[in-house]
Amino acid sequence: MSPHTASPAVEVTDLTKVFGTGARAVRAVDGLTLTVAPGEIVAFLGPNGAGKTTTLDTLLGLSAPSSGHVRVLGTSPRRAAADGCLGVVLQSGGLIPDYTVAETLRAIASVQGRHATGDLGALAASTGLAPVLGRRVARCSGGELQRLRLALALVADPRLLVLDEPTAGMDVTARTSFWDTMREQAHGGRTILFATHYLEEAAAFADRIVIIARGRLVADGTVDEIRALGEGTVVSATWEGVDEPALAAAIEAGGLADRVLGTALRGEHVEIRTSASDD
Repeated sequence: MSPHTASPAVEVTDLTKVFGTGARAVRAVDGLTLTVAPGEIVAFLGPNGAGKTTTLDTLLGLSAPSSGHVRVLGTSPRRAAADGCLGVVLQSGGLIPDYTVAETLRAIASVQGRHATGDLGALAASTGLAPVLGRRVARCSGGELQRLRLALALVADPRLLVLDEPTAGMDVTARTSFWDTMREQAHGGRTILFATHYLEEAAAFADRIVIIARGRLVADGTVDEIRALGEGTVVSATWEGVDEPALAAAIEAGGLADRVLGTALRGEHVEIRTSASDD
C-alpha cells in the first residue's frame, strides 16, 4: 500500500497566485482553500478566467504558488507525478502528429519505466482507442485526441486524475462518449478532479462541485446543494458570432464574474447560470 493512502488526495491551503507586479499585477487565485478526499469525483466549476487552470497548474507542479501551500497525496505535486500517482488530461498539446496512436502509447509507457502498466492493449480498449491504434495522431478527431490524452494519463495507473476542460471543443456525441469512458474509470475508486465551465457536465458526473470566481471560492457542495443555489436562474439568449472568449469578456466587463455559476455555449445559443439573473 502506498504511504500516501491516508492523506487527502488534494490539500490546498490559502493558495494565492499573482502574475506581474505593481499596478499591472493580476491576482489569478486569491486565498483559495480546498481539500479533496481519496475517491471523490470533484468538478471545479467557473467561467473562463475564474482561476481554474491556474489552480490546476499549481496542483500539477507546473506553477509555484505566490503564497500558500499545495499538497497532492500527502507530498509535493512534483513528487506525486514522479511517483506515477498523478495523471493529467489537458485541453490541447503534448502530442506528436506523425506518430500513430499505438506509437504514442508505447513512447509514453517507455518513459514511465516501472510505473507503466504492462497491458497497453487493455488500456487502449478501456479508453476506446482500440479501433484507431494504427491511425496517425494528425488524422485523429478531437474526441479521439482527448481519449488518447486520457490513455496517456492512465499509463502509470495514477490514484489522482486531473482534467482541465477535457471536453472543450468537442461536439455533443464526442462529449457524451468521453464521459461514459470516465465513468468506467471512476468505478475503480480513482480520485478525479476536473475543471469545466459546463454546469450540466459537472452535475452529471461529479459527486461534489466547487465553484470559483475571480480566484475565490464562492460555493462548495453536493450536486443537489449547488443545484438548489441556482434554481430558477438560467439566462439564455441567441448571440450571433459569440465564442468563449467573447462570452467571458462580456461577463467580466459587466462585473458579474462572481455571480456566474456556470455557462454553456452551443453554437450561437448561450446559457448562463447565475445568482443575479436580473443583472
